Amino acid sequence: MTTVALDGPTNILLIEGLTMAEAKPEYVADIGRAAPNDSTIQVVGSVKEAAQYAADVEVILGVVNQRLFADTPKLKWVHATASGVDMFMFDDFINSDVVLTGEKGLVGGHLADTGMGLLLALTRQIHTAIKFGPDAWDNRVAMRAKEIELEGMTMGILGFGGTGKGMAKRAVAFGMNTIAVDEFPAPADSLPAECGVSEVWPISRLDDFLAQSDVVAVCCPLTDDTNKMFNDETFAKMKPGSYIVNVTRGEIIDDEPLVRALESGQLGGAALDVAPGEPLPADHRLFQLDNVAMTPHTAGASQLRAPKNVARFVRNLTLAQNGQPLEGVVDKNLGY
Repeated sequence: MTTVALDGPTNILLIEGLTMAEAKPEYVADIGRAAPNDSTIQVVGSVKEAAQYAADVEVILGVVNQRLFADTPKLKWVHATASGVDMFMFDDFINSDVVLTGEKGLVGGHLADTGMGLLLALTRQIHTAIKFGPDAWDNRVAMRAKEIELEGMTMGILGFGGTGKGMAKRAVAFGMNTIAVDEFPAPADSLPAECGVSEVWPISRLDDFLAQSDVVAVCCPLTDDTNKMFNDETFAKMKPGSYIVNVTRGEIIDDEPLVRALESGQLGGAALDVAPGEPLPADHRLFQLDNVAMTPHTAGASQLRAPKNVARFVRNLTLAQNGQPLEGVVDKNLGY
């Protein structure tokens, strides 16, 4: 049970950034109503600007880097405006008593929208038509020869959190079968029926999972265990001609083995919103392959994202004052 003690006026800092581009007046008003009486709320446009308030801040809504953290001796709690929290996983933060909460479980829908969109761009040759532009009609026969239907195929979901469940629901809507593996296996009676997953397998069944999946959707966080998890050995265990989708963290897939698997035909295609070492150089081979559909790490955008996360932060402010467990707690030792 993770709690934070807020038993008096609290110094709260809101740091704007990529996923909360503007701390809107209504956000600040809602936070003010939920915070302890006489609390102070400051809004800054960047982590760099946050430095002037570091000495006294107790609660942060935003992202904290190592430099800012070193200057915050009174900090009790950070609520992250990021779904992946690997940027927080430096030793001083992990080993501190500062509690980390965030968007855990809130961001699946829009990430899954992009994942399915990119998969369809590949399987229905939409990305090829867009590249050809007005010349697409002259390539119509060749494009039709490459199109496949998702109906009856199996989507394997690696990581069955919010994004994994979102991908599963969309796969079911397209008539696909779904299987899943996760660090925390789960029986059928605990799973949403609309996801179509009969049980969540333990990670020890990864080889079975890869062998059965026509599409592998990477929906897990970046940790020491998942860094470069997909390499030559992993791709060799996948179904020949299968597809891989990644909308979480690029470093989970090693790019050179990915290129080799795509060029050899071991993989039928890759649908990627993320890549290692972003942004990739303009001459990277992934940009040149016909069986790759890529977006520039834009899947995390949604008009619903910031309001949902601020609403959770507001609820957590109330929970903290009542000594109750917080929502969206991140295990700093696990990294998610």
